[in-house]
Amino acid sequence: MKHRIVVLGAGYGGAIAAGRLARRLHRDDFEITLVNGDAEFVERVRMHQLASGQDLARRPLRDVYAGTGVQVRTAWVTAVDVDRKIVDLTGESGAETLGYDTLVYALGSAVADHGVPGVAEHACNVAGKQAALRLRARLSELAPGGTVLVVGGGLTGIEAATEIAEAHPDLEVAIAARGGVGDWLSEKAQRHLRGTFDRLGIAVHEHAAITRVEANSVVTAAAEEISAQVTVWTAGFTVHPIAAATTLAVAATGRIVVDGTMRSISHPDVYAVGDAAVAEGVGGKPLRMACATASPMAWQAADALAARLTGRKVPETPIGYVLQCVSLGRRDGIVQRVTPDDQVTPTVITGRIAARIKEFICAGAAWGVSHPTVLMPSRRRHLAPTGVAETRFVTA
Repeated sequence: MKHRIVVLGAGYGGAIAAGRLARRLHRDDFEITLVNGDAEFVERVRMHQLASGQDLARRPLRDVYAGTGVQVRTAWVTAVDVDRKIVDLTGESGAETLGYDTLVYALGSAVADHGVPGVAEHACNVAGKQAALRLRARLSELAPGGTVLVVGGGLTGIEAATEIAEAHPDLEVAIAARGGVGDWLSEKAQRHLRGTFDRLGIAVHEHAAITRVEANSVVTAAAEEISAQVTVWTAGFTVHPIAAATTLAVAATGRIVVDGTMRSISHPDVYAVGDAAVAEGVGGKPLRMACATASPMAWQAADALAARLTGRKVPETPIGYVLQCVSLGRRDGIVQRVTPDDQVTPTVITGRIAARIKEFICAGAAWGVSHPTVLMPSRRRHLAPTGVAETRFVTA
């Protein structure tokens, strides 16, 4: 009997893990099934581009994994029973059950409304392909002078606001945040960001917690009303509740708690990667939710799982960061150097060169998914002079 590996989710984490496992394991002994609700691989880091009106390359998963031995199932996961080792699915043929010997859980995350009234009814988001397409349609319906408000001052909010403003110069675009917008960046990066906002005509509302979203405006905690014919909600992500409904050990956020090899601390036959998992990085700091974080987590999980299944030494190297990359439209950007534990440094690249670096990284990530049998080496460097510690470095 072949050992059955089921990978749930084909975002960056799940897609890379499935391909890396196919490269590491012989198909005569192992069966790998990748389950995803969409028949195509979706570049989540480009959803702000899709929403602004750009067309993205299509990557059907069955074409991506043709000839690799990975079986692709287009279906939605409705439940997981980690004690009976089964997954409940709903697909084109209706409800079905899929058994496994080892599970790789990579169901990712969805937009978090934080309980703010009106978000579900009136706000758009860029958390997925269908959501981005709905926002795209809404933007196309606005007349010149129409108002767009992006809520959230993090990476997603900044990229969405600048992309929309660049693609739709006839619209009035603003960004609002509970705290500062991009205030974790270095001083040089913040100055460039402010200059970009000014150049694109983006109004900035800082320390403006949104307490209600209405059809044509939002209301702040200070009772200020901000006009918004279209509200784009980018104020954080939350994981799907499926893992928390199982007997898996999960954090208060519902993310699966894993060890340094991305293996569940409660169920050794379950691995979790990407936003769905909470793992420690360099210095014991939890890795943040990010598409870039998902890639090295997938490398780590696939390599460790393959090693355990074939009796080889299990690799375990802490994951650290190198850069934070922010696109500011198609011709501008910020590349912020960070420490392995994700603290910013004074080193930063801005402008067109930064935009090209960001595009190179995004294209490289998509290439890695599209070429699953090419074993991508991790970038490693010694942390200590003795060379006893290694780190997988990632960009975001």
